[in-house]
Amino acid sequence: MAQYLRIRCIVKTERTSAHERIHSVGGVKPDGSHWKLTQDKAVSCIEDRTHVFYIESPVGHRIDVIVATSAHGNYLKTVADREQPDKLLSLPTCPEI
Repeated sequence: MAQYLRIRCIVKTERTSAHERIHSVGGVKPDGSHWKLTQDKAVSCIEDRTHVFYIESPVGHRIDVIVATSAHGNYLKTVADREQPDKLLSLPTCPEI
């Protein structure tokens, strides 16, 4: 069964293309520990169905994160986004863990 994880923060790159704008995503596990995964690892987790990622926007309203495909590769975005992962990009920067 897949583990549900809420994405609360991201680490951005300086790139402008949709598939390269996010380096990592992170959050807090139910046990209170912090987690952070590279975008590539999070994509693999979704594809392997080991994790389901989501954000809350506004708080209490769950928006699922999916894998999108561009000519340059796979990347993360929410079901509410168009090509650019705008909802993820609006999250705060992850603290160093």
